Amino acid sequence: MTPPPFVSLTPRRAVVLFLAFAFAYFLSTLIRAVTATLAPTLVQEFALSAGDLGLLAGGYFFGFALTQLPLGSWLDRLGPKRVVLAFLCVAVLACVAFARASGFMELFVARMLCGVGVSACLMAPLTSYRRWYAPGAQMRASSWMLMTGALGMVASTLPVQWLLPITGWRGLFLILGALLALSMVLIAWQVPGEPAPAIAPDLKGPDAPLSPMDATTVPRSPVVSGYSAVWRDPYFRSLAPFGFVGYGGMVAVQTLWAAPWLVNVAGFTPLAASTAMFWLNVSMMVAFLMWGWVNPWLARKGLRAEQLMAWGLPVHIALLLVMAGAGSRVGDYSGVMWTLFCVSGTVGTLAQPAIGMAFPPALAGRALSAFNLLIFSGVFAVQWGVGLLVDSLRTFGWSVAVAYQGAMGVFAICLLWAYLHLLQAKKR
Repeated sequence: MTPPPFVSLTPRRAVVLFLAFAFAYFLSTLIRAVTATLAPTLVQEFALSAGDLGLLAGGYFFGFALTQLPLGSWLDRLGPKRVVLAFLCVAVLACVAFARASGFMELFVARMLCGVGVSACLMAPLTSYRRWYAPGAQMRASSWMLMTGALGMVASTLPVQWLLPITGWRGLFLILGALLALSMVLIAWQVPGEPAPAIAPDLKGPDAPLSPMDATTVPRSPVVSGYSAVWRDPYFRSLAPFGFVGYGGMVAVQTLWAAPWLVNVAGFTPLAASTAMFWLNVSMMVAFLMWGWVNPWLARKGLRAEQLMAWGLPVHIALLLVMAGAGSRVGDYSGVMWTLFCVSGTVGTLAQPAIGMAFPPALAGRALSAFNLLIFSGVFAVQWGVGLLVDSLRTFGWSVAVAYQGAMGVFAICLLWAYLHLLQAKKR
C-alpha cells in the first residue's frame, strides 16, 4: 500500500506557517488571561464573589475542555487548517457576546464559548508540527508557541490596564473579536493545504515512525480509531495526573489567582498587581524562549521530559508551600515568588510535546488533545476550586488572607501527590 504524502515545507514556508498559527495563539492566551486584569472591574460591576470570579474565569477552560476529544479526531481526519478556522468563527462571535453581556450568566456563557472557539489554537499547530517538522524542530516550535502564549499573557496585563480607560472592557472584547477575524484571514492565506489523512502504524511495533519523514517509508497497518490506544498507553498515563494538577494548576495561578492573591493577601494595589503580573508573564516568555533553544540539545543528550520534570518540580512545589505557609509575611516579594513558582513550573510543559512525539503522526491530534483535555480540566478545577475554598473558609471566620493561604495549601498537597505519582510511574 502506498503511504499518503506528507507536506514538504521550505524553511521560509515553515516560518510563515509558524507565525500564522502563532498570531492566533497569542490572541487566545490574551483572552485566557485577561480575566485576572479585569477582575476588579468585573467584581465591582457585577458584584461577584470569589467563587463567582473563579467560575467565570474557569468557564473559558470548561468550554476548552469540552471540545478536546472531538477536536483530536477532527484534527486527524480533517486537518489542522480547516478545524482551526471553523473554531475561530465561534471565538469571534463569543467575544462580541461577552462585550454585550448584561449579567453574570451571560458573561459565563460567552466566556465558555470563548474557550470553545480558541480551543484549537494550540492543538492545530502542534498537530501540524508533528506531521511536518523533524523531532528537534517539533520541541523547539512547541516551546516557542508557548513563548508566544506567554507574550499574549504579557499583553493581558499592563497593556490592557492602559487600554481600559480608552476602550472600556466591552470595547476591548470587540477589538479582540476583530483581531481574531484577522488571524483567520492569515491562516487561510498562509497555512498550506492539508496532506491526505495519515494511516496509523502499529503503536508498539518496530515500524512506528520516529518522525514525519520516517512515516513515508514504513509499512502501514489498519487505521486506529478513537482514543483507546491513547488512554491505554503507559507513558500517557504516567503523565496524566501531573497534566491535570500540575500543568493545569500552574496555568490557573498564572491566569487568575496570582493577581487576587497580590491584592488580597500581599496588599498590592490593582495597578501594582498588574505590574507584577506583567513581569511574571515576561519571565514566562523568556523561560519558554530558553526551552526552545535548549530542547534540541537536551534531546541529543538523551534527557527525556519525565527526567527533567523529576529534577525540576521539587523547587516548584517548595515555592508553593512557602507561599501558602508565609502568606502576607512575604509582603513585597510576593510578585517575585509567584514569578519563580510559574517559571519553575515550565519544566512541566515539556510533557506536552513529549506526548505528541510518543505517538505516530496519525494519532498525534488525539494524543495531544487528550492531554490538553486533562490540562484544561485541571485549570477549570483549580480556578473554581480555589474560589470555592476561599469562600468556604471565610464562612468559618477565617480572614481573606488566611483563607487564600488555606486554599493554596490544599492545592500544594494535590500537586505533591501528582509529583509522587510521576516518580512511581517512572520507576515502573
